[in-house]
Amino acid sequence: DESSGYESESAGGERGGAAAAGGTRGRQRRARTAFTSEQVCRLEKTFQRQKYLGATERRKLAAALQLSEIQIKTWFQNRRMKLKRQI
Repeated sequence: DESSGYESESAGGERGGAAAAGGTRGRQRRARTAFTSEQVCRLEKTFQRQKYLGATERRKLAAALQLSEIQIKTWFQNRRMKLKRQI
C-alpha cells in the first residue's frame, strides 16, 4: 500500500526463511529514504550543534525539510551510532 510507506517484499525479491515457507509474510519492509544533498547538509549542521532533538525541534526540522518526524528521528539515531563507531 503506497499510503502506508511500506514497499512490498516481493518487489525486492523473495526472502528465505520460515515466514515465507509458512505462507505468513510478517511485516513488510519500509522503503529506504533517499535524502537530497540539501537535506543531508541541513541535518549535519543541526547535528553538529546538538546531538539530540526534542519533539519541538524535530517537528520544525521535519517541516522545513519536508520529511516526517520519524525520518528525522531515525536519521539522528543512525548518525549518533555512526559517530560512536568512529570514536
